[in-house]
Amino acid sequence: MLPGLAIVIGLIAVVALTVVYLRMRQGDQLKAIMDKRRSGSKLVSRADYVEGAETIPVALALTADTFYYENRDLEASFDLNRIDEIEYSDELMTGKRHGEDCRVLRLRSHGTTFEYLIEKGESKKWETTLPPKTYDVARAV
Repeated sequence: MLPGLAIVIGLIAVVALTVVYLRMRQGDQLKAIMDKRRSGSKLVSRADYVEGAETIPVALALTADTFYYENRDLEASFDLNRIDEIEYSDELMTGKRHGEDCRVLRLRSHGTTFEYLIEKGESKKWETTLPPKTYDVARAV
């Protein structure tokens, strides 16, 4: 019975160490993406892209005309002139709270909403650099 217990404990330890390693590696990869973007960007931050119930760690970057969100599996961007609305909130669209240490950056483009969780300190920088914007009704007519 003792050897079987040792094998189970060993397997649990291997799985736990693998998860820790992968999370640390993912952080290193985001840092590399952020370092690459930093030279040509006004602002670069780490965030979580919220897609339904899933949160995906991403690096956000803002240049003069483009908003980027990237990780090792995702390279996406918006031209700033394609973003209809920008807002900052304490709640996700689902009403779900995310903790006191984050704010939601919500972008709307052509009827689709994108939400990012950003640390409050970084959120203030984003609000200054990428101020809130509401849909321009005159432009739609």
